[in-house]
Amino acid sequence: MCTTPLFEVSPASYDIVPFVRSLSRFLLILAAASPLYCANSQSVERWDRFELTLKGPADGNPFLDVTFGARFRFANRVVAVDGFYDGEGVYKVRFMPDESGEWSYTTFSSAAPLSGQTGTFTVTPPGKGNHGPVRVRYVTHFAYEDGTPYTPIGTTSYAWVHQGDALEQQTLATLRQSPFNKMRMCVFPKHYAFNANEPVYYPFPRSAAGENDYTRFTPEFFRHLERRVADLEALGIEADLILFHPYDRWGYSEMPAAVDDRYLRYLIARLASFRNVWWSLANEYDFMKAKNMGDWDRFFRIVQETDPYQHLRSIHNGTVIYDHAKPWVTHVSIQTSELEKARDYIAEWRKPVVYDECKYEGNIHQRWGNISAQELVRRFWLGTVQGAYVGHGETYLDPHDVLWWSKGGVLHGESPQRIAFLRRILEDAPKEGLNSIATYYLGAGQEGRYYLFYFDVNQPADYTFELAKGAKYRADIIDPWAMTIQPVSGTFEGKFEMKLPGKPFMAVRFVKVGE
Repeated sequence: MCTTPLFEVSPASYDIVPFVRSLSRFLLILAAASPLYCANSQSVERWDRFELTLKGPADGNPFLDVTFGARFRFANRVVAVDGFYDGEGVYKVRFMPDESGEWSYTTFSSAAPLSGQTGTFTVTPPGKGNHGPVRVRYVTHFAYEDGTPYTPIGTTSYAWVHQGDALEQQTLATLRQSPFNKMRMCVFPKHYAFNANEPVYYPFPRSAAGENDYTRFTPEFFRHLERRVADLEALGIEADLILFHPYDRWGYSEMPAAVDDRYLRYLIARLASFRNVWWSLANEYDFMKAKNMGDWDRFFRIVQETDPYQHLRSIHNGTVIYDHAKPWVTHVSIQTSELEKARDYIAEWRKPVVYDECKYEGNIHQRWGNISAQELVRRFWLGTVQGAYVGHGETYLDPHDVLWWSKGGVLHGESPQRIAFLRRILEDAPKEGLNSIATYYLGAGQEGRYYLFYFDVNQPADYTFELAKGAKYRADIIDPWAMTIQPVSGTFEGKFEMKLPGKPFMAVRFVKVGE
């Protein structure tokens, strides 16, 4: 139980003026502290968030002066979790339990009132749609913690959480109807083409002259970010959080090393308990000239050592590809149009490869933002049949500069419905994912069970296939653009010739009979 009450009334509080002041402070604390989890009987789902809120010192600078956290115990396991200061004398610690049953906690702090608080809570089995955090599975693929397959079908909207409630709600409504289950998004606001507006909130207190107070955080900024991450969680969407980026006019890309490190620890303390969080160290890390390779390695180590749940970790490149073989990188996030290298990347790094940016469907003048919907769909298929994953982005001109890639809003392109079609195909594939299969044309699958071939720009009217012997397969001819699946009569085995439509960008699927 919470042995320190959130609000205490001293005898002096019976005087009306101090009482009103105290009541006002209590209401502020209560608003900041919601929801409150401070009872012995509190229960929470497995992989959901337990949150403990305590009242503590507000004098001085608690962001720097006070350490706070808790140790959570289940049977013989103990998990230490950092807490954080949320303003107005409120301290919080959040925890994502990974086992059902009875847990207990004991707080620790440099401030006596926050140290040694104890309590228990019950963790119930996960509810519908709660599969836990996403993990790497089968070496180069993904699955949720409970083993449910996860196929990343991602999109990018860098600054959508900095646009105000109306546009952000519109973005969420669009996502609700979209095929996307991962969103790349920046923590810091972004300054770039089609994105010159001021954010609603700033991460640090900021003077009228534009000077940041890096010794303090702005809790409202982080509370807002948390709400949006929770909104994505409710939609079943992973929040791929970009921790740094170079497109900045506020000073966040050039902060001192001590501030960088403190920011990372504070962010992780606030957000690591969200099961749908991924950590992307940067967008185009090599364009941030104030940082060197040692900085990026240090950032990775801080995230790895501070996150009790070991969420997925990656980094995104401009022109210099990071060494993804380093042990703290869980999967490859890459920016390139060289989809034909997917097999080589997978073979080199033996980790999942995600083409998070391979140019965007749109019509802006920048060369990376004006490929056709047909070309983006083609790139999705090129990556897929080599065992990799591909991400979406959209950059159609708008009179109010509301482009999906930067601000969210609504989608205008023709690729999302075709990407949804591909997602359905992949969700019907083996749970182990698709691995590259050596063949003249591009192919992937699970040898002997499932094959998916893509003919790209080629248009053969017939083709000789050679599948694993000892099994019979049923076949489908797939048109990725028309979104049709045409079953082929009969069954097939071994080496055989099959008639094809003689059209480019077609695919053929073989599934073992009985699978």
